[in-house]
Amino acid sequence: MATTVISFIIIFGSLVFFHEFGHFLFAKKAGIMVREFAIGMGPKIIGIQKGETLYTLRLLPLGGYVRMAGEDFDTVELLPGYRVGLILNPQDEVTKIYLNSNVSNPDVLFLETEEADLNDKLFIKGYDDEGSLVRFSVSRTAVIIEKGQKTLIAPKDRQFDSKPLMGRFLTILAGPVFNFILAFFVFVALGLLNGVPTNEPIITDVQENSPAQAAGIEKGDYVKSSNGVAVDTWTEFTETIQDNPGNSVDLEIERDGELVTLQVTPEEMEDAGQKFGQIGVFYTSPVEKNPLKAIAYGAQQTWFWIAKIFELLGMLITGKFTLDALSGPVGIYKATEEVAQYGIYNLMNWAAVLSINLGIMNLLPLPALDGGRLLFFLVEALRGKPIDRQKEGMVHFVGIMLLMLLMLVVTWNDIQKFFF
Repeated sequence: MATTVISFIIIFGSLVFFHEFGHFLFAKKAGIMVREFAIGMGPKIIGIQKGETLYTLRLLPLGGYVRMAGEDFDTVELLPGYRVGLILNPQDEVTKIYLNSNVSNPDVLFLETEEADLNDKLFIKGYDDEGSLVRFSVSRTAVIIEKGQKTLIAPKDRQFDSKPLMGRFLTILAGPVFNFILAFFVFVALGLLNGVPTNEPIITDVQENSPAQAAGIEKGDYVKSSNGVAVDTWTEFTETIQDNPGNSVDLEIERDGELVTLQVTPEEMEDAGQKFGQIGVFYTSPVEKNPLKAIAYGAQQTWFWIAKIFELLGMLITGKFTLDALSGPVGIYKATEEVAQYGIYNLMNWAAVLSINLGIMNLLPLPALDGGRLLFFLVEALRGKPIDRQKEGMVHFVGIMLLMLLMLVVTWNDIQKFFF
């Protein structure tokens, strides 16, 4: 139980960290102020302020976020008549703004706001305690203090929406892309530590009373061709067998340095309404520890799982899968529990597949997901101007509600499946 919990937290935390790190890195590169980098959701456990960013670890290990300046009602507006306290530097620039009058600092200058702009022109104008109308410039690094909480102001050029379209696009795209990059490096690490399967078409063993035994196939045979087509990998050999249920297949075998020609008729099998051939041979791929092949293996496995997950999504859309086939956090936890029984290498492989899955799910063009935001950017590029922020916000809000509803349904299905 404890091993499963730890494994789940480490795996999910790592996936979320790399996803959000992608957003964070490209936001910084674009000059966007990142207010918070959070791993987890819910109440804050640990918070460390470094520079302009607060790094937090939160209670629930089920997500994370990068909070960028200019998003989610981030800006502060000082309305006329609002009384504030100001701290000035030697150049008479405002460096601190207190949003209440209960300040016991003798250096504070109190002002009744007449006009203020903390977004673009960066100034405050108002009446001091002597009734004089004064105007002060606001430092780009000024801090707003309210109820003990400090918030850096975000000049317009540091806000997400002020950046060029390509900068915003790459900042959002980077999250899913970093999930694919993480999966690639995990697969490369597996190739280095566990070896890369050579995938050579060598028969490891033959099942008794099987079509293979009847055809004269023996342990150690090296398949050179099938139906006249050269065979280079075990995958190519199995595809030929599976595609010919009940049909004779001509094989050219290398055995003890000599070529042998055999004929085998795959037995017709059926699974989920799909018919396929099977001849009753076993295969254990030898492995090779080679850095270059490990890199190629990482790329091949990453691409394979991207294609496989898109294939499964297609089956879901066409109705071959139902919602019951989807899994939420409970299902992922149970799967992690099963995978953990087979050792660290299997856990690493599982983490890589989950990372790819997370990246693809976030790229779906649905409101509130990264893919939904990217879709709005594409529309903006076509229109030549952005969509109204309020309308876009409403679409994302509806999307969040629908995603939460879907998550509840999937989680309830998982609970019924695994516990009842």
